[in-house]
Amino acid sequence: MIRIEIIANHSVEENILEALAAEHVGQYYTRYPVTMGVGHAGPKMGDAIWPEENFVLVIWCEEAEAVGIERAVATVKATFPDEGIKLFGLRSSLSQGILPAPVGEARPEPEAEPIPEGVEGLAGLAGLE
Repeated sequence: MIRIEIIANHSVEENILEALAAEHVGQYYTRYPVTMGVGHAGPKMGDAIWPEENFVLVIWCEEAEAVGIERAVATVKATFPDEGIKLFGLRSSLSQGILPAPVGEARPEPEAEPIPEGVEGLAGLAGLE
């Protein structure tokens, strides 16, 4: 499983949801409606000085769906290049078979999984070296 995080300005939220629906991906997600911070697109603090705010979508999915999500986000980012749209991914240790060993019991290290073709472009995906 891969955890995808999409962080973007509220101004493109509907565009991102529409792009995900067009790709038939990201049907199940967690949405953080108001997030603030400072990124390369500048501060978004929701106050009088920096009034903009971001939102965050968190999606747990398999690799094939992650590729579709990346494609959807790239489409929106190409249309709105200055909105600070970011996509990050992190492979779950559970999907790699790494669970803590019971107390007093050693567990061998799992073998590395081969990387399927076509996932090299997932921006920021940890574990895909």
